[in-house]
Amino acid sequence: MPTGQTDDVCKAGEMQYLVGKSRTEIPVPVDVVNRRVTCTTCPVTQDFSAFRLNIFYNEQTGVIEQVRCG
Repeated sequence: MPTGQTDDVCKAGEMQYLVGKSRTEIPVPVDVVNRRVTCTTCPVTQDFSAFRLNIFYNEQTGVIEQVRCG
């Protein structure tokens, strides 16, 4: 892997453009197994998977606040 990309196995870097946008703009994935879309205050499992893309949005506004692996 190129330097600096070893921690981005879920490709969160490619999805950073979503931060600040409405959750309705999240593209439909081909592989839904490795993606979690949830609100920042919603309960989620604590299991960590470097391959899972997490997209967190504000429950009140629907605006995406964070995109990261885990």
